[in-house]
Amino acid sequence: MPKIKTSRTKKAPKGWDHIEPTLSELQIKLRDVENEPIEGKRKPEVLWPIYKIHHQMSRYIYDLYYKKKEISRELYEFCLREKWADAALIAKWKKGGYEKLCCLQCIQKGDSAFGKGCICRVPKAQMEEEKVVECVKCGCKGCASGD
Repeated sequence: MPKIKTSRTKKAPKGWDHIEPTLSELQIKLRDVENEPIEGKRKPEVLWPIYKIHHQMSRYIYDLYYKKKEISRELYEFCLREKWADAALIAKWKKGGYEKLCCLQCIQKGDSAFGKGCICRVPKAQMEEEKVVECVKCGCKGCASGD
């Protein structure tokens, strides 16, 4: 006879009730975006709002811990462990030149056509003309830290 699996609920650390309403609201927005119809959109455009909300959730937790210092390390690590925020993206935000990075796809050189970073990573001052730049992968309009 197979073992019965019991769900072990991990107790949230102190301060979770402070950030949980915002994270739940963003989670509801994410579900609404996932259920939207996709007719008339290009294939990558369907994922852009999902990336945007994912970025908002990660940035919210990052700001609370590193900028405002309103949450404890225990709560921060709990959020990373429970996948409320992207640990790899937050690790990049802590490095110089990546403070405004929108997603990890934009810095992966193997995914681009010419083996370089994404067009949204180029500072607007270095662009040839004043044209609107939009990333094909995530829809970002520019996430270079030099802007």
